Amino acid sequence: MRITPLWLVACWPLLAFGQRINHEGRALGPAPVVKTPLLFNTPEADAVVSAMQIMPRDNPWNEDISKRPLLSNSDAMIARITADLAPNRRTLRLFTEMNYVLVPDNQPVVPVKFVNYPNESDLDGGASPIGLYPVPANLPVETWPVGTGALTLAQWQQDTANRGGDRHAIIVQPGTGLFWETWQAKLTGNAWQASNGAKFSLKSNALRPAGWTSGDAAGLPMFPALVRYDECQRGKVEHALRLVVKRTRMGPIYPATHAASVGRTTDPDIPAMGQRLRLKAGFAIPPNWSLQEKAVLLALKKYGAIVADNGGFFSISITPDDRYPKGCFEHLNGVGIDQFEVIQTTGPNEGPRGH
Repeated sequence: MRITPLWLVACWPLLAFGQRINHEGRALGPAPVVKTPLLFNTPEADAVVSAMQIMPRDNPWNEDISKRPLLSNSDAMIARITADLAPNRRTLRLFTEMNYVLVPDNQPVVPVKFVNYPNESDLDGGASPIGLYPVPANLPVETWPVGTGALTLAQWQQDTANRGGDRHAIIVQPGTGLFWETWQAKLTGNAWQASNGAKFSLKSNALRPAGWTSGDAAGLPMFPALVRYDECQRGKVEHALRLVVKRTRMGPIYPATHAASVGRTTDPDIPAMGQRLRLKAGFAIPPNWSLQEKAVLLALKKYGAIVADNGGFFSISITPDDRYPKGCFEHLNGVGIDQFEVIQTTGPNEGPRGH
């Protein structure tokens, strides 16, 4: 027997009048139209992303996993994730890192040279190792503007201070429903280069080809996972978050497509790329914590966080938006890893995709 999702039952009156409703049951309003490149930290961009259904309603990033059973070795995996980190890093960390730009449908494409993984890149009409991507002049690169000091965006694009780093960059085209993600993006003279380029669809659950990486080592998209200013101000993050742990094992699990295991371990108590963790339902959110903190914690209970990369922290990514109130996330950095649990994840034909 086919079961009608509860969000559809609740929203049927709105749907009957042609209103656009997202997976949370929130009315989206008219479909957004982008006429000029919009940076992520602007009211204009807020209005667009607030009106978007970011990934299909039954996409893994939008999956309510609050009732999913635990893995039998959840405790052992949490213990291993914790032990892998230095004693002063055994709490949740929020990093202001991934940003994005929204571009119009007619944004001109420019050549981007992929220097490390051209064979695992979407070239989009280019010839290897060159991809053709709709890169605007104001493409933001990871951590700008809050982590780049006095450097201008143009200087940060060129890495004039030789800071290096992952330098992720994300381009979203709401009209076509496509988005592109790169890492180690750098403008040299008038030419862009990056380690890798990945193209995703906001309207599809399709994954990267098996074995392919992306901006994240797991082969996952980053844009659907970012904690954004607009949703924090609404008090509700409506999707799973991007999680980084110290190390991962071989063999990615859905929805990841790529493994990056240091030492090529197969230890089942070490998380895989694609592993999903959830904040325990019993974690009491203090009523005096900020609106932004509550939005993140509620999402971690309902949607969880998906292991996407290796790093030196137990961390999730928020946009480096300079409009967040000062200190609005500071309590989250004290949430212990032991407040999380590892769930049994669903596959391409399970959970909401199995109806």
